Amino acid sequence: MSAGVDGWLGLGGVLCVVTGASGGIGRAIAVSLAGQGARLVLLDRDEAGLADAATAVSEMAKGEVLSLPCDITDPVAVEQAAAQSFERHGACAVLVNNAGLLRPGALASIPLAEWNALLAVNLTGYLLCAQAFGRQMRVAGRGAIVHVASIAGSHPQDRSGAYSVSKAGVVMLSRQLATEWAGEGVRSNVVSPGMVETPMSRDFYVAPGVRERRSAVVPAGRIGMPQDIADAALFLACPRASYITGQEIIVDGGYSRMLMNLIPRPGYD
Repeated sequence: MSAGVDGWLGLGGVLCVVTGASGGIGRAIAVSLAGQGARLVLLDRDEAGLADAATAVSEMAKGEVLSLPCDITDPVAVEQAAAQSFERHGACAVLVNNAGLLRPGALASIPLAEWNALLAVNLTGYLLCAQAFGRQMRVAGRGAIVHVASIAGSHPQDRSGAYSVSKAGVVMLSRQLATEWAGEGVRSNVVSPGMVETPMSRDFYVAPGVRERRSAVVPAGRIGMPQDIADAALFLACPRASYITGQEIIVDGGYSRMLMNLIPRPGYD
């Protein structure tokens, strides 16, 4: 995005909270928001990564960037972060629920502890943050929540443990928040990435030929980058999207629309 702090998006001076801010997508969203003049509160349980992200965001931000180490699976920690954010900057206007965890495992044998740990971050943590920061929005009578899910929430991904299930839950969580809180001025939407190269997925591309094979099945001809997701998230967060709620934007270069192209059609190839 390059509209500038007084540009089309209208995010200048808006207080935005980003969870999982040290990761590839979270950092891209935070930096992009800062570039639009937003005020930022960054949350992550990775303190070293959070400090690094805060430095990157500060280079773009006009105002103070508040970074708060926070484990979003801990309701007490989330409430404390929301209170600190409010005390320093006032009510949150935009929440980007982005923190995520990926742990492989077949459903026939996945340990319950692994299942619960992933759901705690990818789904329950989203609810806790929506409750804490959404409370501020509801009192103020306006706000936007953007949840980062995945196309895996609509398309089962074998041996991904609770990941696909958690992302499907995020989509429904967003829809329910959208209907319950619309009357209080709060919107809730989802951005669902396809294949995106981030620190969490980078190991997938180490094996020779993987990048080429993956790119070949994407109509856009490339693997997504964190900025692709950030651009969609910023639009859903901004006042220009004021009549959009309960929706999901899929950002995958067209990959999820390739099903019919997998069918052999002699004479059409």
